[in-house]
Amino acid sequence: MLTGRHLIEPNDLSVNEINEICSLAEQIIVDPLSFQDVCRGKILAALFFEPSTRTRLSFEAAMLRLGGSVEGFADAACSSTTKGESLADTIRVISSYADIIAMRNPKEGAALLASQYSYCPVINAGDGGHFHPTQTLTDLLTIRQLSGGLDGKVVGMCGDLKFGRTVHSLVQALSRYPKNKFVFISPKELQMPDYIVKKILEPAKIEYQVVERLEDAIADLDILYMTRVQKERFFNEQDYIRLKDSYILNNEKMKIAKNNMIVLHPLPRVNEIAPEVDADPRAAYFKQVKYGMYARMALIAKLTGSL
Repeated sequence: MLTGRHLIEPNDLSVNEINEICSLAEQIIVDPLSFQDVCRGKILAALFFEPSTRTRLSFEAAMLRLGGSVEGFADAACSSTTKGESLADTIRVISSYADIIAMRNPKEGAALLASQYSYCPVINAGDGGHFHPTQTLTDLLTIRQLSGGLDGKVVGMCGDLKFGRTVHSLVQALSRYPKNKFVFISPKELQMPDYIVKKILEPAKIEYQVVERLEDAIADLDILYMTRVQKERFFNEQDYIRLKDSYILNNEKMKIAKNNMIVLHPLPRVNEIAPEVDADPRAAYFKQVKYGMYARMALIAKLTGSL
């Protein structure tokens, strides 16, 4: 039963619950008009203590398409925290007005704290470098829609794997489905952290490879999840210059890939995917954005008890 629950991290949902949300999202995709009134009379409070384009507007669009209303703010400067109000008090007040809260905060653990003081369900829309569970739902729904399920995939994660909260959450989620394999493509400085490899993959005997060049792995992948490699993460500029082009996806690299591979990216991108790739039918990152709205529609409907 999802009604009244908080969603703070991806593992708050069981595999069955993830499948239930994805199934509802797929029903909404097929017949959105049947769901346009399910949240009528319900209010989403969108509390964004740091800037956001996709996530904030996606939550707002999701609630509006379900027939509900939206209140909130897009900048901490618009809230009473500028007067010194505690997060706990802010949440107590706003949850008195709303039926569900979507909150982004730069401080890790802020969403968990909010859930302890809220009178209504809290969805973590990102807490610093910690968790972003609705991005994980977005990714899972996209893979399920475009790749025919969530098991038996060879998944390549490319770029900044050390600091990328999206790739950490997605690996954890996909590791719960059978026969998935992972290829981690990054410079040594930005490899997947030990807590993912040593505590999740190896104990479960999940296959993985570590490679340094995208060209060495792309031919075997069913899914390629791109992230940005940041110059400031390197200890010296020579290493960055040597490796930076290895992590730019272009048409030349796409020629090596399978015809049915899909390319994902949590966005925003900078230069890690060349604009020429956008025309490739395997480029799914803008479809991914729309699937994110449907995933959030399904989640809101479930947590508010509307469906």
